Amino acid sequence: MADTEGERRPAGELEASVLAALWAAAGPQSAAEVRAAIPQELARTTVATLLARLHEKGAVDRAPGRRGFVYFAVEDSHGLTARRMHRELDQDDDRSTVLARFVDGLSAADEAELKRLLEGGRR
Repeated sequence: MADTEGERRPAGELEASVLAALWAAAGPQSAAEVRAAIPQELARTTVATLLARLHEKGAVDRAPGRRGFVYFAVEDSHGLTARRMHRELDQDDDRSTVLARFVDGLSAADEAELKRLLEGGRR
């Protein structure tokens, strides 16, 4: 439910809040702990559903807890962004064109950074 009647949240806002809570946590978190850490007022079942969806997408993993599961992020935000980029690239049969258009859209600074990384200057 959005803050005002009839208004929808941007796609992924709730998932982003859940992931941010997991990244900030010292260890695995239950749905109730995640719920307490996010700014939105959501039902515990809503948070549990979000965590289950993130688990299905491979963004979080889970382990048995005292009551249900505890969840933890499998990658940091940079790794998750990279995973999304790979997933998008894998959905198109013409990888060369997709990559060319991606590079065409880069700023000069980003293009220079990509070139540096491709030449072996990985972080």
